Amino acid sequence: MSAVTAVTAQNTLGVQAAVALAPEFVAAQIEAVRADIGIDAAKTGMLANAAIVSAVARCVRAAGLGPLVVDPVMLSKRGAPLLEPEACDVLRAELIPLAEVLTPNLPEAARLLGCTLAELRGRSARRQAAVALRALGARHVVLKGGHALEADGEEAGACVDLWYDGVAHRELEAPRIATRHTHGTGCTFSAAIAAGLARGLAVPAALTAAKDYVTWAIARAPGLGAGAGPLGQVPGTFPRGGTGA
Repeated sequence: MSAVTAVTAQNTLGVQAAVALAPEFVAAQIEAVRADIGIDAAKTGMLANAAIVSAVARCVRAAGLGPLVVDPVMLSKRGAPLLEPEACDVLRAELIPLAEVLTPNLPEAARLLGCTLAELRGRSARRQAAVALRALGARHVVLKGGHALEADGEEAGACVDLWYDGVAHRELEAPRIATRHTHGTGCTFSAAIAAGLARGLAVPAALTAAKDYVTWAIARAPGLGAGAGPLGQVPGTFPRGGTGA
């Protein structure tokens, strides 16, 4: 089930326009789902502004919603802003502390920590960043590695996400697929984590299954559009064996 927070006019080439919905209407959608369908797990994506972030956080606290996956969507694939600058403080103070899993990419991590992308160059720096991000209150942090090439300025054969649970750093690794069709990878990953948690998977299993699914979906992108096309999210065709079960 979905609670729409904003609508966008976009295609594979970029976001042309975006309109945020009223915070009270976002809250009404969440309550409508909770009151009838029920919520076994939840995730957030584009929240647009501080008022919506606060409204969502209030709903999570009031209804005891969880486990919660927070994907701090701030920029589109092409760099268009999807979260107002002043909302970042509210995200840090009100929503991230409610998260079971926080899934920033490197540009989002840099913005949350008030540093530059260059300061996240190398795995040692990213491990320190994961520790700092977890200090914001989330129980698990997955620092996504899709932008690692941009941060490190070098080629790599693998896409490595760094997972930190407050005790140990672990790596979720998959082959880096040479394609421009990666529109929605972060949103798909966080949604897949939430789906796993809703099915009763523990966090480690949910993360592994989500990583498998995103890699599988990137490899099956249908190649739509002249820019960054969507993934190949075909229901019912993802393998049911192994870690993806």
